[in-house]
Amino acid sequence: MKTEELNQILEAHAKWLRGDVKGVCANLWSADLRNADLRRANLRSADLSDANLSNADLSNANLRNADLSDANLSNAIDIKFTLAQSSILPETGPIWGWKKCKNGVLVKLVVGNNAKRSHATGRKCRAEHVKVLEVIGADVGISQYDPAVRYHVGQVVRCDKWNEDRWTECGGGIHFFLTRIEAERYS
Repeated sequence: MKTEELNQILEAHAKWLRGDVKGVCANLWSADLRNADLRRANLRSADLSDANLSNADLSNANLRNADLSDANLSNAIDIKFTLAQSSILPETGPIWGWKKCKNGVLVKLVVGNNAKRSHATGRKCRAEHVKVLEVIGADVGISQYDPAVRYHVGQVVRCDKWNEDRWTECGGGIHFFLTRIEAERYS
């Protein structure tokens, strides 16, 4: 993407964040932002899904609530530091979430106060253990990846091996999303 075009998008996004009717939320879905200078850019709530941000400078960029799912962040400068400041998960307290199981069955769950929780750069989250609140579309939810893992209402489900590395999105843990629509769209 050309610098001039990117600057126009960032300017319109800044207006949108201020509530200006002439503003537009930044839609950088699948954008080629290789080597982009995004230092101090305010990309809060922007759509950067599938964007190529390799070698981009994201020093002090605001990525709070930005959608970075499937974005290429290889060699992006300061990305871990920047994202560490913009976690979508609270560090303490319960979290209500949604999981998609086999055959489109949805599971509403809660992550308790003492459960470890994590997310990498996208919207998919992980927890050490969850309590099943509701199963929608069947009597039991069956994991898409391990048919031995089943979700019954009232049951606490624990992962067999927790991965401490936040940046490993598909590491060990019970995977879930914060919203039902994200779980429904997950394939």
